[in-house]
Amino acid sequence: MEKTIEISGQQVSFKSSGAVPKRYKMQFQRDFFKDLISLGVMNQETGEVTEAKQLELASRIDFDVFFDIAWTLAKTADTKILDPLSWLDGFDEFPIMEIIPELQDMIAASISSSKKK
Repeated sequence: MEKTIEISGQQVSFKSSGAVPKRYKMQFQRDFFKDLISLGVMNQETGEVTEAKQLELASRIDFDVFFDIAWTLAKTADTKILDPLSWLDGFDEFPIMEIIPELQDMIAASISSSKKK
């Protein structure tokens, strides 16, 4: 799954593949799936989320983990991007609350099974 979104006036590509968990572990020395669980991705509610609910969810998110996941998805799409800190420095702003919904489906796809019941 691939997606390109605009961040701070730049077109940024993100890609999910089977290599994402390994790339994440190689870069950050943490388990991709454990970090996803810590974000609550596996327990996400569906439907419309109110602003109050967004703020409540945001208070529980470790944003460093999300930045790391976003970088990993971007690195999977473009192996030429820089290290995580240099990559983030390349943006005037990185509106994480706007980016999270854009990448949710991609993150969910990386943990879902393709096996049909």
